[in-house]
Amino acid sequence: MTEEPALGVDFESEDFFSREHEESLPLRIRRLVNSQPFAVLCTHGNQHPYGSVVAFSMTEDLAVAVFATPVTTRKFQLLSQSDRVALLIDNRCQHLDDMMHVEAVTATGKAIRVEEGKDHEYWMRLLTTRHEYLSGFVQSPTVALFCIEIARYFHVVRFQEVRQWTPKNKPG
Repeated sequence: MTEEPALGVDFESEDFFSREHEESLPLRIRRLVNSQPFAVLCTHGNQHPYGSVVAFSMTEDLAVAVFATPVTTRKFQLLSQSDRVALLIDNRCQHLDDMMHVEAVTATGKAIRVEEGKDHEYWMRLLTTRHEYLSGFVQSPTVALFCIEIARYFHVVRFQEVRQWTPKNKPG
């Protein structure tokens, strides 16, 4: 997988962020990801961006996300045109009266269709363990499973504090 451009040395320097005695960034990302069952999948094709709400699940190491979509959707068509995606996960619904407490993470990476075989069963189980109601849906022959190999996360709090994290077990 081709590396995405990073934000530069200054972005990752200790002085760039106001450091509080907080939990580590991977733990904050894990907590946010685990608390939100849905995300916005950002795709593009034909020179236009597109966003779709998806039910997702994540591997324990946060290196791969999985979701399902019918093959007759615009989402599937756009994923077939370009594998570069972003997955936005946030908790805005929990803080309707105070946007300064909203936390968001954008996971960027490459979407890969999971073909039938032994891996298909693993990814289907990972998704349906979190979203039991999708069991019949994901077994349909007209539904495709996709994994997102996550290149990096951008974690945002208080609208302007942005930190970047790359999963250690990054695929590729």
